[in-house]
Amino acid sequence: MILRHELKYQISTLEHQVLQKKLCIMLKPDPNMAPRKAYNVKTLYFDDFQDSAFYQKQAGIYKRKKYRLRIYNNSDSVIKFERKSKISLYILKETTLIKRKEADKIVAGEFGFLANTDNRLLREFYLDSRCELMHPVVIVEYEREAYVHPIGKVRITFDSCLRVGMDTRLFFDKDAYMTNAINQKNIVLEVKYNEVFPEYIRGLFPDTIRPRLAIGKFVICRSQQMNRRGFF
Repeated sequence: MILRHELKYQISTLEHQVLQKKLCIMLKPDPNMAPRKAYNVKTLYFDDFQDSAFYQKQAGIYKRKKYRLRIYNNSDSVIKFERKSKISLYILKETTLIKRKEADKIVAGEFGFLANTDNRLLREFYLDSRCELMHPVVIVEYEREAYVHPIGKVRITFDSCLRVGMDTRLFFDKDAYMTNAINQKNIVLEVKYNEVFPEYIRGLFPDTIRPRLAIGKFVICRSQQMNRRGFF
């Protein structure tokens, strides 16, 4: 079990350009970016009948979790099922790879086939789905630019063009309609590392990048979805 720090900020396009030039000197581009400058991330989030993941994130509860399904560049060649847990100041991410046939059932809310799985993560999701009525709630999509450094396993990402999908059944549909979620001039900066965040990397960040973003992409997109449906 590896617990990581995760810091989030909302920055301007200009701040992104300045910081990007500095990071390119110290860090290496994530292999997933080649041959592009960024890659597409699409995520289907799940929540229970009380929208606990949403409201606990908003309230800043120190111990919480959320489940998600994730693909890259609108391809089903790699499909990840994940549970992301917040434990005090740390983040724990558990991941398992699944096949398209399994993913299609999960997208459709058909979790019964997981009852006898040997996969611990999928089995625990199934139990949560039975006890807490877990179900797909929102699609979140964005373009990601990522840089990595071996010390502390530092990973710095810039997420832009954040979009929200209302119809969760269309997760694998490349042509599904997506709505812009936030001001397109804003970019979400995430800094992730283990125990050590090297000072020579920390020093690259200008003092203007403040304060930290308390609400993540899931909450931004889910809030917009709820507003459109008149939940608020």
